[in-house]
Amino acid sequence: QVQLVESGGGLVQAGGSLRLSCAASGRTFSSSAMGWFRQAPGKEREFVAGERGSGGSTYYSDSVKGRFTISRDYAKNTVYLQMNSLKPEDTAVYYCAADGVPGRLRTGIWAYDYWGQGTQVTVSS
Repeated sequence: QVQLVESGGGLVQAGGSLRLSCAASGRTFSSSAMGWFRQAPGKEREFVAGERGSGGSTYYSDSVKGRFTISRDYAKNTVYLQMNSLKPEDTAVYYCAADGVPGRLRTGIWAYDYWGQGTQVTVSS
């Protein structure tokens, strides 16, 4: 059984930083994309960042580019999201996701087969 478990969310002041972690178990995703999405109250879930797998390319939404960094530790089957210069509009539940199909990086929710339970990030002004 595949599980993705996020950690690292919390409350931070604007301008601060947080690092999210997502540990996968049940299968390896070294050749597959892993990504982060977020969902704010009353809004749809949106793509934040993704990494293709096999040490491949990364992609970020315009709203976080230059502030967030996605990285992976393949030995630990874990993906991270370093979030700097946080803004109140970054407040959301952040979800880790993994694509069951290797070799592609997509930004749509439909492309990801496995999801974590989410971790709350709250940025105060």
